[in-house]
Amino acid sequence: MNTMKNIAVSALRISVGAIFCLTFLAACSALPAPPVPPVVYDFGPGASRAPAQGAATAPQRAPLVLADVESPGLPEGSTALHYRLGYDDARQLRAYQRARWSQPPGRLVQQSVAGELGAERAVLGLRAAREAAREGNGSLLVLRIELEEFSQVFSAPSQSEGVLRLRATLAEPTPQGERLRAQRVFEAHQSAPSADAAGGAAALAQAARQAARELSAWVDRTAP
Repeated sequence: MNTMKNIAVSALRISVGAIFCLTFLAACSALPAPPVPPVVYDFGPGASRAPAQGAATAPQRAPLVLADVESPGLPEGSTALHYRLGYDDARQLRAYQRARWSQPPGRLVQQSVAGELGAERAVLGLRAAREAAREGNGSLLVLRIELEEFSQVFSAPSQSEGVLRLRATLAEPTPQGERLRAQRVFEAHQSAPSADAAGGAAALAQAARQAARELSAWVDRTAP
């Protein structure tokens, strides 16, 4: 009799333990998965050229003030990596959910432009422009850049390119304000190696380098 009773008690304990384990496993499976951090991209280690030998001590060209690049139409400080579907309402600017830039795109483009310009001349900040304006020094030019387009554009689900468009303005600081010297729009297109965020980031980095080289050449012709 005691043997039967012990078997029943053991069976009951096993059943309760099994139910507890199943309940615990079910509760664990219902817990939300930890968020997956986005992949972070920049322009890579070769984003800008190194200054020419001796340029730091004896610039070949006149110094230039490079203002912060503005990105009209984008939230301030946004690091989103954007794309457009050319075959499905190209006017809609979309953002990858699992990818972003390491810095706002305008800042990355500014670094690329500064690297190209700095190979031939000293690149200064806006503080130098304000000081030049107070002193009436019109020989120091200010370069302002507006980043109008910086996105991966898909012409088909498996085909895309990085598209960059910027407006560059050269102005002379004067006591009365800045006087326009020259203005030009630059546009660069680079095919993406893959139809995803990684391909878009690579194509946009190449487009930024292309635009920086063309802009630097234009500045050298306009403000030797």
